[in-house]
Amino acid sequence: MTPARRPDAAGSSVLSTVVDFRGGSAMIPASRDIVQGFVGRLAEAGVTTSAEFLDAARLVASELVTNALRHAPGPCRLVLTLVEEQVEIAVSDTGEGFPTFLPRDPLRVGRHGLEIVTRLCDEVITKPHAQGKTVYARLPLS
Repeated sequence: MTPARRPDAAGSSVLSTVVDFRGGSAMIPASRDIVQGFVGRLAEAGVTTSAEFLDAARLVASELVTNALRHAPGPCRLVLTLVEEQVEIAVSDTGEGFPTFLPRDPLRVGRHGLEIVTRLCDEVITKPHAQGKTVYARLPLS
């Protein structure tokens, strides 16, 4: 996982955003706003994205933050990083449980977030750490 550099300035800093949330439902819409600001920074740096990228990135971040809110006590962290031709959306929380896939059920209302994230992203992995876990999702720019 080598972070990409800004295309217009070799050796400049990695494009990344880190936000810590204390909890509460307000962090869900806030995560979408943070993604929108980050995508604006990508455009300013000359990074081209598809027409659908912003909506997809906002949805992925929102779903991951929602899962953290629902399944883990305490704070969570949202990290957005440009990595090669993708944006890595990482959400860390203090929960010990790992995300699990539910069997396909077209009658189930809700609880489809992980399905949505894996459908949109090239890669979704979960890594444990000392106090919780981080879910990393790689969304292609185009």
